[in-house]
Amino acid sequence: MSTRQARRSDRLGDGLTALCGGALALNLLFVLALLAVLAVNGLGYFWQRPLVELELAGGGRVLGEVLEREAIPTSGGGAGDSGATRIRVKTGNRDLTGEDFVWIDETEIVGRQRPQDAVLLERLEWGNFHGYLVELRRGDDVLVTGADEVRQAFGPLHELKLEQREEIERLERGAIGDVNYRLEQLRLADRRLDLGGDGDPAERLRIADERRKAEAEYEALSRRLFALRDDLAAETVVLRSADGTRKELPVGYVVRAVYPNAMDTADLLRLYASRIWEFVADDPRESNTEGGIFPAIFGTVLMVFIMSFAVAPLGVLAALYLREYAKQGPLVRMVRIAVNNLAGVPSIVFGVFGLGFFVYLVGGSIDRLFYAEALPTPTFGTGGILWASLTLALLTVPVVIVATEEGLAAVPRIVREGSLALGATKWETTWRVVVPAAAPGILTGLILAMARAAGEVAPLMIVGMVKLAPALPVDAYFPYIHLERKFMHLGFHIYDVGFQSPNVEATKPLVFATALLLIGVVTLMNLVAIGVRNHLRKKYASSSV
Repeated sequence: MSTRQARRSDRLGDGLTALCGGALALNLLFVLALLAVLAVNGLGYFWQRPLVELELAGGGRVLGEVLEREAIPTSGGGAGDSGATRIRVKTGNRDLTGEDFVWIDETEIVGRQRPQDAVLLERLEWGNFHGYLVELRRGDDVLVTGADEVRQAFGPLHELKLEQREEIERLERGAIGDVNYRLEQLRLADRRLDLGGDGDPAERLRIADERRKAEAEYEALSRRLFALRDDLAAETVVLRSADGTRKELPVGYVVRAVYPNAMDTADLLRLYASRIWEFVADDPRESNTEGGIFPAIFGTVLMVFIMSFAVAPLGVLAALYLREYAKQGPLVRMVRIAVNNLAGVPSIVFGVFGLGFFVYLVGGSIDRLFYAEALPTPTFGTGGILWASLTLALLTVPVVIVATEEGLAAVPRIVREGSLALGATKWETTWRVVVPAAAPGILTGLILAMARAAGEVAPLMIVGMVKLAPALPVDAYFPYIHLERKFMHLGFHIYDVGFQSPNVEATKPLVFATALLLIGVVTLMNLVAIGVRNHLRKKYASSSV
């Protein structure tokens, strides 16, 4: 090669290197931009803005959080050129006005103020209330009146109501849940005797006696529960909205009371942290538009782990046979082509297969053999987290097979020959030498499978995922992990809140927050797997993987 050709080749190589580096930088920029959009729109939702009371030219008043400001669009849909602007205000009080947001032309605003006594109440139902405290009541009796006096009395009373609400929740999920479980087990035992045809009369008497005791216990617990609920709603707070409308609200139905205009930066930061913790750790409420998403996080993580335990042996054993034992020929090539084609099949097809095979065939057979007393109510013959995990295992097994084969192919041939020369059998060489050396490649396939499974939604909608399932698949009843139960998923939660919510405009920030959380969950699980892979890669440094 001449000097001129060498220089030209060097310049071409430098140009291609710069092109590759630029493409990488552009991809990283897109990823960072995506994360920034999710973070700003999602995490910003939990920050408390001041409550601004606007006095309008027509005499009306509006109290709320100013969210954005824009030029008033013209009739043609574009931005106006007159300089007129409008602001979007989150007014809350959906039960009074029927809407959470309102656009206000700034030319109509004649006065603005930030009242120190303006209160924001986060409620169990109907979203936030923006207004002012007027008085506290118990029935028809007025306990406290006056804004300052009510504010001082409201705090301790609200703390008491929060404790009562926790006691109600403990009673419902604890003692009452235990009695309901016992009653259901007694019903199934009685039904089992009916199916047997020759039930022991003494056993029937024992079941009837146990049922009477459980029903009596249930009645006592129900009376206690109703008394606690009545006590929870005994005291009410009378509120006044900015336009003068009065609203009476039980104190026990208030989640949090906030005075934004009287809070300093430290108070705002504590409130911000508490809202993020509530979002991550609590159960949803108000059709998933309020509260937290912990059941969706738990369901997503548990499903991915079950899927990983199912797909790893399937994919690894198939790859071992194809690479180490199968005689290479047209049949093996056809199998590899079929595996690669499976990776391109739409996920909804796997969902239909999972419904027909796992749910109806396998699950229905299990119900007829082992849970006949519960029929026609299905146990395993309906969608559940087990069938969803196995369906995703089938969906992702081609990825694991391909990655495992590549990992096995990367193990040097001399390693196999050395093991065989020392007297090891083919199986011992494969299991004790080749597989450990190929473990980083196997984990790479598993990481890719986990990432894809965590983001899949379409097949899960058919085989077990639901909109709301606050009861986790793990509890204190044998067998403790209930794989037949339905579950929530972060991916479907994003779709449901963003497109199926009755109040899409108010829940739009939750879509960004949940998407950011899903990315964080997937990243955390992948980091754990990557850490294990790197450890194995260092341990078996002789491998070229």
